[in-house]
Amino acid sequence: MDIRLITSLEAVMAAGHLFDDLPREDATRAFLADDRHHLLIAYVDGEPAGFVSGVETIHPDKGVEMFLYELGVDDAYQRRGIATALIERLIGLARERGCTGAWTGTEKDNAAALATYRRTGAELDFDTVAVSWGF
Repeated sequence: MDIRLITSLEAVMAAGHLFDDLPREDATRAFLADDRHHLLIAYVDGEPAGFVSGVETIHPDKGVEMFLYELGVDDAYQRRGIATALIERLIGLARERGCTGAWTGTEKDNAAALATYRRTGAELDFDTVAVSWGF
């Protein structure tokens, strides 16, 4: 497995099947242009197998934290440690960039994600509620 920090539109589009929806060119360009946005893709035998995206957030009383925005592994490559390796690489990048911590959210019943996050040293907080607005 080879994990690469992605900087090109072409690499994102070639891995488009890994995302919930096909990547939009305008959004992809904007994401890649911001050095606080990070996209790592795992390749197995040269094929995109999984990805993780992270966004550095900053707040006056917290400093910079890494938000693990999305994690996905192609069905054909699941249960091979790819998600764990991607998270570990993103956490390493967060440390290198001076982040004070990292965080994400997932569904309470997403056993696979919860197990993966635990394996990478995450602390789970089941008292937190996610709130969202759809537009």
